[in-house]
Amino acid sequence: MTVARPDEVRRYNRSSLLRLLHTGGPATRAALATDLGLNRSTIKMLVDGLAEVGLVEERVPRQAVPPARGAGRPSLLVLPKPQAAVVLAVDVQVERAVIALVGLGGQILARNSWNLHGRQRDPDELITHVAESAHLLAEDLGVRAVAAGISVPGVVRRADGHVHAAANLRWTEVALGRRMGGVLGVPIVVANDAELGALAEHVRGAGRDSGDAVFVSADVGVGGGLIAQGKLLRGAAGYLGEIGHMTVHPGGRACHCGNEGCWETEVGQRALCRALGLHEHSARGTIVAELRALGSDSVRRLGDYPDWLTLGLVNVVNVLGPELVVLGDLFTALPDEVVADVAERVRRRSIVSRALGGVRIEKSTLGADLKLLGAAEAAFEGVLGAL
Repeated sequence: MTVARPDEVRRYNRSSLLRLLHTGGPATRAALATDLGLNRSTIKMLVDGLAEVGLVEERVPRQAVPPARGAGRPSLLVLPKPQAAVVLAVDVQVERAVIALVGLGGQILARNSWNLHGRQRDPDELITHVAESAHLLAEDLGVRAVAAGISVPGVVRRADGHVHAAANLRWTEVALGRRMGGVLGVPIVVANDAELGALAEHVRGAGRDSGDAVFVSADVGVGGGLIAQGKLLRGAAGYLGEIGHMTVHPGGRACHCGNEGCWETEVGQRALCRALGLHEHSARGTIVAELRALGSDSVRRLGDYPDWLTLGLVNVVNVLGPELVVLGDLFTALPDEVVADVAERVRRRSIVSRALGGVRIEKSTLGADLKLLGAAEAAFEGVLGAL
């Protein structure tokens, strides 16, 4: 039997405590001792050590109500110091790119964004713009990013960040990880955008308390990410989650992937535009405004759109068996009435949902920062253990 050395145990406990503060936020020493199953003297040693190197600090908690007379001094909260470890998060979308510097604890410290038109969508142009913009943000803050996470709407090989295909960007075989790493000079993680959406939901969103969850997003394309037994499932070589390209309508519309009748053609952005009576290339803001104006009869007014959404989700639930499905991106703009109707139909039509006593279907609450937060968490995975 192999016995861990004391220094290995200390490193493990230190990393566990820092990770807990990073994902869970401020906590008292007593709460940390309970969550980690360690005694208070060990927690004191760990916290003192992290504070000494500037990774955490302790503060008196802000009190909404003054303590009663005679009450003891409130316990100090241990907080991660955001600027002690900073990563670069990049969210490459079809029409837009967003970057942010994200600090320890998940706080977004600074950001920039720009539209992707014409040559700006070219990988070389994008890499140059990301590097220049990130340098300016870091210079303004007086920090240095120690790693980077990049979200891409495409099929990505996780080992080296090679983008096999990102059809809506018109990218094929782009060595994004290698090229971006060469320019930025830090470790790089590149992953599919829906995979990183699932990671963000698991760490900071609706899926925090769910060990088995599926994240489904709709933008120009439709993708998915899977949390299984509390861990992000990545598939062979990182290729996973292209649920937008499961065939739901044989003989249906042609898809950019070369197939026809993909789920994406029935519930993606263009399909939603058709359901709303809009031009297929309408701006996102216009789509959201039209959805908000639907009123109480929204299920009927969207025609067969809810039917196709239900069909795909029934397949997803039957195959993957999650306890939670989180809807992201454009799906979050769907009226609550539509989501409730679809959820009820999935419950009735899915044999797995019935066996589980119902699968929860909820909209993401992380907003536009979802993929940035996921990219940041992917970058932090390789950082926290080394701090």
